[in-house]
Amino acid sequence: MALSLKRGRVTAVVERLPDLIRCDVDGTPCIAYPRLTGPVEEGDDVIVNVQARELGLGSGGFDVLYANLTRGLELAMEDGAHVMKLPYTPLQHAVLHAEESMELADTLDGMPVVCCSLHSQVVPACAGIGEGMRVAYLQLPGGALSVSLSDAVRALKARGLVEAAVAVGACIDGDIHCVSAASALVWAKAAGFDAAVCGIGPGIVGTATRLGHGGLAAAETANAAFALGGRSILAMRVSEADERGRHRGVSHHALAVISLCLGGCLISEEDPEGWREACGGLPLSHMGRGPDDDPIFFEAAYAAGRAARIMLE
Repeated sequence: MALSLKRGRVTAVVERLPDLIRCDVDGTPCIAYPRLTGPVEEGDDVIVNVQARELGLGSGGFDVLYANLTRGLELAMEDGAHVMKLPYTPLQHAVLHAEESMELADTLDGMPVVCCSLHSQVVPACAGIGEGMRVAYLQLPGGALSVSLSDAVRALKARGLVEAAVAVGACIDGDIHCVSAASALVWAKAAGFDAAVCGIGPGIVGTATRLGHGGLAAAETANAAFALGGRSILAMRVSEADERGRHRGVSHHALAVISLCLGGCLISEEDPEGWREACGGLPLSHMGRGPDDDPIFFEAAYAAGRAARIMLE
């Protein structure tokens, strides 16, 4: 299917963050990534990708600014960058990667790595690790590619529960960029981080099949962490409120991840007591359900983070 692009005019700027702009284009909500499109102002002549909205993709069904014809066509290239993000696509752009700029570690030397199969697990997992630890968040392909789309990551950084967000592989717009999950992990170790929390971006690629979903990124990262001498901890996807049988109880996504883990991967049995207090003030939401609607979902992810904290202590 071809791109579904429309030309329009920015009619309002609703929210302006350093890495994300929410605006209206001809009265319709749209998001823009200023590091890719340049700054956005009311009245700008823009091209918008409207395909997700036309397909009715639920929470992901909003327009995305594709190009700003008024002020975004001559953005400066990042100094020293040679590796392309989104290579050989119309949005390819050179970004400096950590592998180009610093020496990486050879081993993780026991560093805990919490592996999430959903973005909504990242907040409780980081809350489980808690304050006083240097935590790197690694965003993996399998959901939204742009790190800056995540309000959850912004909240975790503001609370001091995440220090840096890494865009891995095809993911874009991170504080740091790495070619692979393996190199992102050894970058985190070399940079002095205590732990890593890995997960896909908001939303998930899914086909209602055992292996056709973005959550398998958790298995790939768990295997890389194990091979590099780290300690992998799987945040289990569990629900008592999901109406779909394949996700009720232990999700078939979680079982698929476990089946593909080739080395040692801990499934936490830590007591999640205190998880509500630890997560207080942080955004907790999964498929429109909050902590009171499906507490076990958030408890399980928190327990994985708590296991990492205990390893560190």
